[in-house]
Amino acid sequence: MAVAAAMAAAFPPSGYAPPLPTTTFNPTPGTHLAPFTLHLRVGPRRAAAVTAAAATLREVCAGRVPDHVLQRAEEVGYVVPTEVQEQSLPLLLSGQDCILHAQTGSGKTLAYLLSVFSAIDFRRSSVQALVVVPTRELGIQVTKVARLLAAKACTVMALLDGGMLKRQKSWVKAEPPAIIVATVPSLCQMVERRAFSLQSMRVLVIDEVDFIFGSSKQVSSLRKILTSYSAASSRQTIFASASIPQHNRFLHDCVQHKWTKSDVVHVHVNPVQPMPSHLCHKYVICTKKERLHVLLSLLERDAPKSAIIFVAEQSERSKKAGNPPSTAVVIEFLRNSYKGSLDVLLLEEDMNFNARAASFSEVMGRGFMLVSTDIASRGFDLPQTSHIYNFDLPKTATDYLHRAGRTGREPFSRLECSVTTLITEDEHFVLQRFQNELKFHCEELPLESMFTFNSS
Repeated sequence: MAVAAAMAAAFPPSGYAPPLPTTTFNPTPGTHLAPFTLHLRVGPRRAAAVTAAAATLREVCAGRVPDHVLQRAEEVGYVVPTEVQEQSLPLLLSGQDCILHAQTGSGKTLAYLLSVFSAIDFRRSSVQALVVVPTRELGIQVTKVARLLAAKACTVMALLDGGMLKRQKSWVKAEPPAIIVATVPSLCQMVERRAFSLQSMRVLVIDEVDFIFGSSKQVSSLRKILTSYSAASSRQTIFASASIPQHNRFLHDCVQHKWTKSDVVHVHVNPVQPMPSHLCHKYVICTKKERLHVLLSLLERDAPKSAIIFVAEQSERSKKAGNPPSTAVVIEFLRNSYKGSLDVLLLEEDMNFNARAASFSEVMGRGFMLVSTDIASRGFDLPQTSHIYNFDLPKTATDYLHRAGRTGREPFSRLECSVTTLITEDEHFVLQRFQNELKFHCEELPLESMFTFNSS
């Protein structure tokens, strides 16, 4: 049961929209082709025909993934592939460099991990696969899934931010793990200390790639990982994210800067509708002073099973002025005013390692009210999340997409899930721009109804 619960928290099960037909790319040996994007769109009749003959995950893998790995996945009910798995696995398992571009919760993690297990040699004692993640929280989740699939057939090591690197340096020298899951700073620190080499690496995965490239703190180190520590020609490179802004430009850069081979493929699932269709989007127009009381009213009205309240990171100007961060203000208000049964917890990037670890472990597998900066918007997989509240408007449509993607994740997506944003009158046009870009509809909740409910 513990295995099933952990796997369910990482992969969507087989209850999904009808799969698209498998498309296989088989270049002639020695042929150099330009990178291209793979879009598959199927009409209703064709989709019905495909569903009738839908391949199983085992059939898609076609004997190229170790049997014990597939058995482990099947034991917890992952038998039919999701759309991104069906489209990408024939390419990934043939060693093709890929950019996996699909909605949050679509099964990208399982797709790239199956590729990892198909490529490594379980008899070798060397680092053969590397999964790079932007945050330790995402790293914890990916590591758990990789270890479940490995079933002790190989070692999976997590190199995440914290105080364990010294001990891990001794361990990795004595017994090199086959798979490493690492944050960018921890990985670079270990490689530069010559704890291990990546020259024998067969697969390199960069998860949430657009987020890492968009981070001024991580981008230069990521470039080293892609070009200095190993060569693209000697490995399979996989990028994954729900959002790849200007993906044609990114494809060009991948080849131009030799981050990938020249025949890299962009697998873009459901490019027409980036936002999951079953989410309900709402907004309330109010003043900054009214926001806390409007938030409280929403919580009382919605009675969420679990919720994440997204708050903007504090600006340098606000810090210099001596103002408390918004997270602290929201946490203090809710702990004094919220009368519901959910524990109010905090997660933000500036928290120390132990505090972040405690917040993350506390929310796993139970109801929670998590107040967080955007650190929780990337790969943070808590399927019980039923409601998202944007206390502060996201900076970009991409940020909105990733915040919204924290709810409506299987197996809870059949429940009513919603994303509610609090905005000022001046911010209304920004939210409208997000709707146009992401192709979703947002319903206005009248401010008067908030306070009517609160006083009743």
